[in-house]
Amino acid sequence: MAKRANGEGSVFKRGNRWVAQVGSGKNRETKYFETQKDANAWRHTIIEQRRQGLVFAGSKVSLSKFLDEWLVVAKTSVRPNTYQQYSQVVHQHINPVLGYIVLKDLRPDHVQSLYTNKLANGVSPNTTRMIHAVIHRALNHALKLGLVYRNVADSVTRPKVVRKEMKTLNDYQVRQLIQVTESEQMRLLLWVAVVTGLRQGELLGLKWSDLDWTSRRIQVQRQVQRRKGDGLVFCEPKSASGRRVIVLGKSTIEKLREYNNNQLKESILLGEKWQDHDLIFPSPIGTPLDPSNVLKAYKDCLKRAGLPNLRFHDLRHSAATLMLQQGVNPKIVSERLGHSDISLTLNTYSHVLPPMQEEAAEKMDDLLTLIEVSDEFNVIMETGKTN
Repeated sequence: MAKRANGEGSVFKRGNRWVAQVGSGKNRETKYFETQKDANAWRHTIIEQRRQGLVFAGSKVSLSKFLDEWLVVAKTSVRPNTYQQYSQVVHQHINPVLGYIVLKDLRPDHVQSLYTNKLANGVSPNTTRMIHAVIHRALNHALKLGLVYRNVADSVTRPKVVRKEMKTLNDYQVRQLIQVTESEQMRLLLWVAVVTGLRQGELLGLKWSDLDWTSRRIQVQRQVQRRKGDGLVFCEPKSASGRRVIVLGKSTIEKLREYNNNQLKESILLGEKWQDHDLIFPSPIGTPLDPSNVLKAYKDCLKRAGLPNLRFHDLRHSAATLMLQQGVNPKIVSERLGHSDISLTLNTYSHVLPPMQEEAAEKMDDLLTLIEVSDEFNVIMETGKTN
């Protein structure tokens, strides 16, 4: 066999196994195989990796060690709740299964097998897609560092998301829900949730200083979230488009004004016990309202009204659906919801669009029919004759 050039590595037999080696000294990588073919295939892969700029450190680090180090970096660039989600995915789903694999030896079939096993063991498609998102993002980071020469997650098939049928309340059910709500605060909170489409955290983060009584505009600038180790905290909206200004109706403003007066009276009665955070929907002592308490009260209202057991987030879907059904321009609906793009709104609420298509068709028919009648009338006026 012809002698290979420097840097091409070597393959030789030792006992019953084939040995493949690339590099020399501290940079040498060695691996054992059952067949000469597999040994040569590995040798070619390692050589190509090194030509692509793969650093030698990548040949030693395990996937679990790399992901733990990546989480430290990710923590500085994502929201705390997102980081918690990443960390949970890494430590609960990825590392226990694939963590032992050396980073550069990770193959598409390893990743695909992980998804298959997760789905087979009852993990939801949405969670499995999150696992994919974390692996893909982490491997992109490894790619930039030169620890791998390609992102193997690009070569796998992501689980399909099974879209559940959207559950919403119609206008009659919304009125019924609000009417059975005994607490003034909860009644107004549900009202504002439906007329604006705000998320629960955004509602709880609203402050009186965000509201311009004259222009009837309210700014969405923050949300309340429960963060592990920190309790309830104020944080940025979900996305950049989450920072938005929403116009409120006159009736909503009147309800807010009356509620504001009552809240002021209660705070005076509490005296030093009142902790003023300027919140529109605070706890009984002025601090941020616990989302879990809001959810419990909401569920009680649904039960009292004899309505389906919907999530609080379904009030947001109900708001969007009702706005579209009332003929509100989808672009305006998108802006009120804080969607980054109108296509997200249209795709999410496509079930509302067919009736709107029918309405548009009828309106266009009526418009052209009027044109035809008008033309016939002009002919009559000009000739003084009818058919």
